[in-house]
Amino acid sequence: MALENASMGLLSAGIGAGLAAIGAGIGIGRLAGSALEGIARQPEASGNIRTTMLIAAALVEGVALFAEVICIILAFK
Repeated sequence: MALENASMGLLSAGIGAGLAAIGAGIGIGRLAGSALEGIARQPEASGNIRTTMLIAAALVEGVALFAEVICIILAFK
């Protein structure tokens, strides 16, 4: 019984980490697509758009990394 609970904990942590990675990938993909569309519409604002995009991408990656760390902590608890 204890082995099954440990296996389920590892499985759920793996699924959670995978979902966090997928969510971050989708978020950054949409972010980059919107930024490229904005740069195509207003090339003179490309510097501001690029800076804002990089800050937002870093925040998305930070949230995804935090979620994966939580999954790892829960897997080994």
